[in-house]
Amino acid sequence: MTKTEIYIGLNDQDTKTQKHETSAYVSVLRHVCVSYQVPFSFNLIEGGYIHENGEYTQENTLVLSLIGADPDVVREIAQDLCVFFHQESVLVTTGQVEAYSVTGNL
Repeated sequence: MTKTEIYIGLNDQDTKTQKHETSAYVSVLRHVCVSYQVPFSFNLIEGGYIHENGEYTQENTLVLSLIGADPDVVREIAQDLCVFFHQESVLVTTGQVEAYSVTGNL
């Protein structure tokens, strides 16, 4: 099964600063995932990024995790988030994972 992660920085591509509260970005992320009807989870992390012009910046970053999502849907989600969050780009990583569910009985 494929695990995909999409890294979305929260600093605006023009101002290089975060324009909105993190909760606003989380709300957009949730809305996008629900509209595509994909199972998802996410984390908020801090990271660094090198812009196309070579400038380095540190920023808050949302990491969206998708397990078993169709690659075409992943690309659409990544493109939407790039536009909605006004980013120069977003990073997409993929890899194979073993995944299974565990249930418990009381």
